[in-house]
Amino acid sequence: MKLLILGGTEFVGRAVAETALARGHEVTVFHRGRHEPPKGVRALLGDRTAEDGLAALADGRWDVVVDTWSGAPSAVRDAARLLAEGRAARYVYVSSRSVYEHPVPVGADEGAELVDGSPDAEGEVAYAQAKRGGELAAVREFGPDRSLLVRAGLILGPYENIGRLPWWLGRMARGGEVLAPGPRDLPVQFIDVRDLAEWIVSAADFGLCGPYNLVCPPDHTTMGELLEACARVTGGGAELRWTDPEPILAAGVEPWSDLPVWIPPGELHGTMHGSNVWKAVLSGLRCRPVAETAADTWAWLRSIGGEAPQRPDRPRVGLDPETERKLLHG
Repeated sequence: MKLLILGGTEFVGRAVAETALARGHEVTVFHRGRHEPPKGVRALLGDRTAEDGLAALADGRWDVVVDTWSGAPSAVRDAARLLAEGRAARYVYVSSRSVYEHPVPVGADEGAELVDGSPDAEGEVAYAQAKRGGELAAVREFGPDRSLLVRAGLILGPYENIGRLPWWLGRMARGGEVLAPGPRDLPVQFIDVRDLAEWIVSAADFGLCGPYNLVCPPDHTTMGELLEACARVTGGGAELRWTDPEPILAAGVEPWSDLPVWIPPGELHGTMHGSNVWKAVLSGLRCRPVAETAADTWAWLRSIGGEAPQRPDRPRVGLDPETERKLLHG
């Protein structure tokens, strides 16, 4: 199989490229040249937001295009339109569960209500509307039978450039008392980037189409298992102090951003960590243990000096030490 990855040098795109290469597929990545591409790929340079930015894609044919774009939908539209007629057989767009209208009922599947979006939107577009517009662009240009919409949830693992799991690992590595937001048995839905990549490559190979929710099943792991795995793999010097949500929220701490991954019980938790993923599971999704994700991400962080890359369009996450100290010691 010949794959063209629009991106392919960071996080999800890189994981897809490495997975495809490991399976013996021929991989081309189209990127801006800001990061070194994986070894073994053919690299094409271009900036899809610039005039004539797709010139490097003027020639060539591929079986599958994988697009991870999260900006203005018009960039998806233009790339898909260029490749739709005789240039590529299928288009895989890595979307997001954010395309569902909030609040999403617990247990909702791919048929849940969607936000509005336009495939022609340009400029600054809110994330949910951008991803929905990207979906509409892919389907309009390639048709419903040649397009696959990968609605990923929380993505963790090696190469993460958002900072969520790296922040927890770094905090555990510093040791001492660590504020652990409860309850300990709170379900957490995420997907290891490598499991996501494995599913994408297999789904493309099998010719799947339409929308799929891509996160682990709701009973896969908990906040306790995640944080205890982080403490364990970083040396065991951290002492978790489980704390109820009420005092954390009363202190002005923001779930998800100040304490990455964590959302207290309630409507928003159901939206983020209560997704129905049986369609993906029945099509072959397999999710590795959370301990493996933590261990491998820590090994990757150490291999690059301990500091994770940071996407410039995303704010840094994590709780400041003084707020943590006050919550732990009153």
